[in-house]
Amino acid sequence: MLNDLDKEFVAAFERISCLKEAVAPDIMLKLYAFNKQANFGNNFSFNSGSDVRNAFKFNAWMQLKDMTPTEAKKEYIKLANTIINPQK
Repeated sequence: MLNDLDKEFVAAFERISCLKEAVAPDIMLKLYAFNKQANFGNNFSFNSGSDVRNAFKFNAWMQLKDMTPTEAKKEYIKLANTIINPQK
């Protein structure tokens, strides 16, 4: 059973996933890192190779190594809300 934070996190993920307009790559990278930290914590995995994009994604996730999954969920929700409901 999901708690309120988990429900809000899943809802934010679904809203971001359904966006039609493009989101800046640096923001997408932050969302990716928060999502990975929220779901996997410090259990880092990286498929080695020469894919620069994956290296950036892995680096962004590694930068959150001291963040708890709960905090990562909160940060993901906060960032997603700024994208979905920007201040006018």
